[in-house]
Amino acid sequence: MPIMQVFMVEGRTEQQKSDFIAAVTEAAVNSLKVPPESVRIMITDMPKANFGVAGHPYGSRLK
Repeated sequence: MPIMQVFMVEGRTEQQKSDFIAAVTEAAVNSLKVPPESVRIMITDMPKANFGVAGHPYGSRLK
């Protein structure tokens, strides 16, 4: 049973997450030859302030 954990910076819509889950599930089914029912995907939304890039909080890069 493939289990994938994905961390995303907050801000994606429920539809975007749903589309992502469908696409990743399809990729797992095709590449790993497993049934879709066995694929598990966990998405963790992270606040921008809790993610850093190049020594700065991610959120500060967007200002």
